[in-house]
Amino acid sequence: MELGVNLIDTADAYGPETSELLIAEALHPYPAGLVIATKGGLTRPGPGQWVPNGRPDYLKRCVEKSLKRLRLDRIDLYQLHRVDPKVPMEESLGVLKEMQGAGKIRHVGLSEVTPEEIARARKVLPIVSAQNQYNIANRRWEKTLVYCEKEGLGFMPWSPIGGNRGLKRGDALEAVAKAHSASVVQLALTWLLQRSPVMLPIPGTSSIAHLEENVAAAEIKLTPEEWKTIDALAGQG
Repeated sequence: MELGVNLIDTADAYGPETSELLIAEALHPYPAGLVIATKGGLTRPGPGQWVPNGRPDYLKRCVEKSLKRLRLDRIDLYQLHRVDPKVPMEESLGVLKEMQGAGKIRHVGLSEVTPEEIARARKVLPIVSAQNQYNIANRRWEKTLVYCEKEGLGFMPWSPIGGNRGLKRGDALEAVAKAHSASVVQLALTWLLQRSPVMLPIPGTSSIAHLEENVAAAEIKLTPEEWKTIDALAGQG
């Protein structure tokens, strides 16, 4: 918060539950203007296992439990963590619409979705954002980003650095980073921020120094030539 961060993204599956509890422990009572975004609908039955559950009764419990853990009366942005192929999307989103009507959710977002799925969801209720994996080396969801730009929806890339995959030392990315006295990780975030006005990267951090480095990436300004140099590193794959 001291660095100007005003959105924190989490999920009930992170931990599980631990992340939401820690956020409340550290920041509650929340300062004005802080947006807490969380997610539900993706279960953790075991280590390394992620299984969607979009049943309405389950999602309703997810919302109620997240409210309690986060010590909130209303969640500003609640995201369906994954579309459950076993449950019609309309049923999953229908209960979120009910929770929204009850004042327990302000806005609804989706995660790992195609433009077609977003359009389908918008027939049920307003959708404000999509959280899909996206970074320099992984642009599988390019069409979703373009859709969000066209429709004025937020695009929140998870794994925005890609765990350093594709950030090769000694290549053009490192040369541009050196020119800005920055790290290649910072350049990866800078590239995202300059890629689109609807882009909202959500990098993780394991230390204060790492956090400060991530936030400082927003101050770097790439020239058009530098941006194209970085953009060319991984094509559109």
